[in-house]
Amino acid sequence: MLTKRVIPCLLLLDRGLVKTIRFKNPTYIGDPINAVKIFNEKEVDELIFLDISASKENRKPDLKMIAEIANEAFMPFCYGGGVDNIDTIKDLFRLGVEKVSLNTQAVLQPDLVKQAADIFGSQSVVVSIDVRKTLFGKKTVHILGGRKNTGLEPVAFAQQIEKAGAGELMVTSVDNDGAMHGYDIELLKSITGAVNIPVIAGGGAGVLDDFKKATTEGGASAAAAGSMFVYYGRQKGILINYPERKKLEGLNL
Repeated sequence: MLTKRVIPCLLLLDRGLVKTIRFKNPTYIGDPINAVKIFNEKEVDELIFLDISASKENRKPDLKMIAEIANEAFMPFCYGGGVDNIDTIKDLFRLGVEKVSLNTQAVLQPDLVKQAADIFGSQSVVVSIDVRKTLFGKKTVHILGGRKNTGLEPVAFAQQIEKAGAGELMVTSVDNDGAMHGYDIELLKSITGAVNIPVIAGGGAGVLDDFKKATTEGGASAAAAGSMFVYYGRQKGILINYPERKKLEGLNL
């Protein structure tokens, strides 16, 4: 039995499914609805969908597409991208979204985290923290698809967001995104050791053992991955996939 979650994290761009490397150069993977159908067959427990252009373009979520996903998905899913007010969060929950992820707006208007937690419950509010190294090697929180350096220290920000009422954090290393060389365990350890809410590891998974390292060494409650679930083989042929339950259980997560 799995005690830790392994979650496909799917990136949306112009109603298509894409994959990035270090948050850049999005490569078209396919239709998100087809991906959901495959993950249904694979009996995936949970999905994360992130619209990577909504905040940068100051655009609202594509509610029509999200409704299509909700109608097709057999599992609960989290949505993030362009969520900047309570009414939008209400609309998303009405469509069937179970959790809403706040990223840019968690920095720009942290009161939104508190308001959402007070109204909908902390369990439905995820704050996604994107972290990258500066030229001098300092790790800081970035927003707007990783483009803007906020100067915020990740651990202090995570603690601030926990106090605001977030029920879960998703911590992603921008530098590791799409590289498939493993998660930033040091970053994960620093945050999981400083907060009392679940942390989802993001950015870097390349092999099954990376999930184990994220949860055992990094202290994460869940591991999210993109490339591993949309690519197959050394040549990275596009193939929506998910490990067999027995293989995941064999990791003793």
